[in-house]
Amino acid sequence: MGRIKTKMIKRLTFDLIKQSRERFTKQFEDNKKVVRELLGNEASKKIRNSVAGYVTRLMKVVEE
Repeated sequence: MGRIKTKMIKRLTFDLIKQSRERFTKQFEDNKKVVRELLGNEASKKIRNSVAGYVTRLMKVVEE
């Protein structure tokens, strides 16, 4: 049950991927920086990390 994401996390993630898909990679640290740039300080650290982790997971699935 560790991989269940809320609708808010999924919605934010898909919106960011639509915005700038080419900026995301398979590396969590790189994605974390991009998410911080795009969301700014509006979102908490926990939400930014959840979104970055979900983006990373989706990018790994897409490239396989």
